[in-house]
Amino acid sequence: MARRRQIYEGKAKILYEGPEPGTLIQYFKDDATAFNAQKKGTISGKGVLNNRISEHIFTLLGAIGIPTHFIRRLNMREQLIRQVEIVPIEVVVRNVAAGSLSKKLGIAEGEQLPRTIVEYYFKDDALGDPMVTDEHILCFGWASQEELHDMADMAIRVNDFMSGLFAGIGIRLVDFKLEFGRIFDNNDYPRIILADEISPDGCRLWDMVSGEKLDKDRFRRDLGGEVEAYQEVARRLGLMPEGADSAVLDLESHRKRRGK
Repeated sequence: MARRRQIYEGKAKILYEGPEPGTLIQYFKDDATAFNAQKKGTISGKGVLNNRISEHIFTLLGAIGIPTHFIRRLNMREQLIRQVEIVPIEVVVRNVAAGSLSKKLGIAEGEQLPRTIVEYYFKDDALGDPMVTDEHILCFGWASQEELHDMADMAIRVNDFMSGLFAGIGIRLVDFKLEFGRIFDNNDYPRIILADEISPDGCRLWDMVSGEKLDKDRFRRDLGGEVEAYQEVARRLGLMPEGADSAVLDLESHRKRRGK
């Protein structure tokens, strides 16, 4: 499919005008960032892997009744999605102490939390995406009470489903980030649906036996082996045959699009 007008470019994705009104094409880049883009790099093949993993998870979530922006995957790096008005709040779900939670509260990384925690962060790179409360969100009109309830409810449902999904392939779902958007559907009032992506970029995924990190923490902490970790997640989900790598898959897709 020919690329159309670029609408937006973020740290990990580019959005293009879609083929029909109300749609966008979401392109997954290989760019990697951490610490609010203070650290930048490239993980070769990451975009291919994140596209496949996110497609798979969004499809499964749709099948259990979670409304999402995902329509279909177009090729190895692009998805067709519904155009939404992004809610400027990142919803973080935590099952295990790690990252900023361990640092701020002095809890040992890897400690199972007594209960799942849902946190909210205001999406603003210049401010460092500060943590906020529901009172802040309601006070400044970033979301309504009903929208906040819908986001929290969906976040818990997504967590329940993904915890089981990853446990079934020997991976511990430590924490993850979600973004939501408003869609009008020809109604006077918008409804909230899941947007953005779900991939090792926005999830902490640890091997249940070894504790090996299979996510972007490998990039954040200079551990190396980033693409191999992402590939391992894709393989366990049944998205990559043994011996294949994302670069080969990407090249094959490019050749098919060019008719070679």
